[in-house]
Amino acid sequence: MAHVEWTNALSVGIEAIDNQHKRIIEYANKLQDNLGDRHAMAEVLEDTIEYTESHFGFEETLLEEAEYPYLKVHRRIHDLFIRRIEEYKKRFLNGEDIGKELHDSLVHWLIKHIKSEDANYSACLIAKFGKEEAEMAEKKKIWLKKSWFARLFGDGAH
Repeated sequence: MAHVEWTNALSVGIEAIDNQHKRIIEYANKLQDNLGDRHAMAEVLEDTIEYTESHFGFEETLLEEAEYPYLKVHRRIHDLFIRRIEEYKKRFLNGEDIGKELHDSLVHWLIKHIKSEDANYSACLIAKFGKEEAEMAEKKKIWLKKSWFARLFGDGAH
């Protein structure tokens, strides 16, 4: 399977979420680039899981604040996907070569999920917050991840 390229057909209309989806696609492409290199695959696999969980948390928080009526179902879909990725991780740690299978599964699931479940909530979030406020939520998430010291004294990145 060739590298996945971002297209406007995958956009949910909220830049912060689109940027997170683009990042997950980058991880999927890194998985493909590192097929056969177990050390690199381990690192990319861990990064993919960590980032995807963070993205799901961000998305679910916005959906909760927007009182999205299908949040419970959406959260369940996320939970099932994380379990599936964790199973791949277990298989990988047991020595299986899961790289191509994981890549293909991740790409297939992500594109389907964005185009269906994520596209469904887009109008709800924009109606509730507007595009600008949804973008501010992303900035708030980044700010909260910084240490208290960096928030108080700045991190020197201006």
